[in-house]
Formats: sequence, structure tokens, C-alpha cells
Amino acid sequence: MKEPLVPVVPMSHTAHIRSHRKPRRSASSLAVRAGVASGVLGTLAVAGASGSANAAEPVTQTLELPTLTADLAAQATQSADATEQAAANYQLQAERDAAAAKAAKQAKADLAEAKHKAAEAKKKAEEEARKEAAARATRNAERTTLSTKASTDSDSGSTSTSTSTSTGSSTATGSAAAVVSFVKSQVGKAYVSGATGPSAYDCSGLVQTAFKQVGISLPRVSQDQSTAGTQVSLSNLQPGDILYWGGAGSAYHVAVYVGDGMFVGAQNPSTGVVERSLSYDPPTGAVRVL
Repeated sequence: MKEPLVPVVPMSHTAHIRSHRKPRRSASSLAVRAGVASGVLGTLAVAGASGSANAAEPVTQTLELPTLTADLAAQATQSADATEQAAANYQLQAERDAAAAKAAKQAKADLAEAKHKAAEAKKKAEEEARKEAAARATRNAERTTLSTKASTDSDSGSTSTSTSTSTGSSTATGSAAAVVSFVKSQVGKAYVSGATGPSAYDCSGLVQTAFKQVGISLPRVSQDQSTAGTQVSLSNLQPGDILYWGGAGSAYHVAVYVGDGMFVGAQNPSTGVVERSLSYDPPTGAVRVL
């Protein structure tokens, strides 16, 4: 039996030239391509078979999105928590700053008010001291005037009224006794300008309250009390008489004569209500209302 003849293909005249040859694909590359082609053909075959079996049903293609892994979900949760905590911290800090600013503002206002009150108290104390000094100076001037007048009057037979402690009666009776008893019971209490008792008095407040005990209504201020009764000589005083310092109708201080050359009066904020001798601070004049 004769063998079949194999046709001889003539070689290109450029085949021996290296630069004209096509690069050969590697075995791995060919295998990948073959696999891909095989998979595609297999998919087409299955699709074709499915299509022929279910020709009446429409084909729906569903795309599924990739889901987060557990680690990624945990990281996202932690990040959200961290952001929320940071926001809470910022809010808390803002509230603290606002509270601190408010407290500082209030403290500043309180300090300013305290300084203002202290300044007012100091000013009031200085004013009281100034008034007391002025009153003392006026009383000294009155004493000098009275002494001079007494010396002059003595040459003409007049009775001296400046430093005399001679009095008509030293024993109080009736309403006068009640007035004297009341003012003596107030000795030691405080002097407060404008006060009329029971725990504090000013000079005219003490006199007014004392006479109110026996049903006599006196004017409120020293100037008016110095003209409320009959003018009497300082050499003829009786317990219950009202002593005054300054002129009648313009007096700046009053007290009650209690007998034995003594008087009780609300003197000043330093001494309060005291009992003193007439020689301690001789009065200008006196009036009698009992």
C-alpha cells in the first residue's frame, strides 16, 4: 500500500530573518486564553439550553453589591462613636466655658457692689464724725459765749447761767418722776439717727418717747422741742425739764434733766444713751412742759 503524499509548503524567503518573525505566545498565556474561551463557550451553551427550555420566561439579571466585612463594619461603628463622643466633648467644654464666663461676670459685679457699699459706709461714718466734731465745736463756742455773757451780767447783778449747777428741786414727782425713770432705764442703748426706740434712739427721739410715757406729745426734732414749753433758767432746773444746746428754735441737741446736776441724753453713735453731769457739756437753755 502506498503512503499518501504530503504536500510541501515552500518557506517564505524572509522566514529566516529574526526581526520578521512573530513573537510566540507563552504556554501559560495560551492556557489562560483557552480557559477563558472554554468558559465563555460553556456559559453560552448553558444559556442556550436554558433559553430553549424557558423560551417563554424573560431573563432577569441581578447585580449584587459587595457587602462590608465584619471588620469594616466594626471600624465604621467605632468611627461614628468617636465622632459622636468628640461632638459631646466639644459641647461640654462650651457649656463649661459659658458657665465660667458667667461666674466671672457675677463675681465682678459682686465685687463692684461690695466696694460700693464699703465706700458708702465709709462716707457715712466720716459724715457722722464730721457732724459730731462740728457739734462739739459749736457747743464749745456756745460755752465761751455763755461764759462771757455771764461775766458781763454778773457786773449788773444778773444771775450767772453758764456753769451753775444750782437747781430748784432735785426730787422728781408725778409725771416728771415717770419721765426721769424712763430715760434712766434707756442708758446704754445705741444712738441711731432717726430712731425713736425701743432699742436705739437719737437725741430728740429719746425725749419725745420719754414724754409720750406720760401722755405728752412733743415735736419730733430738737429745734421744735427747744420751744415746746416755758423757758426756764438753768439755775432753777427741775427733774423732767428739757435741756437744749444751741439757740431756742434752732437747737441741735436736747436731753432730759434728771436732778442732782445730771442729765440723760442720746449723745452720739460713739457713746449712745448716757447719763452725764451738766459740767460735762453745759446746755444753752431749758424748757419746762410738766
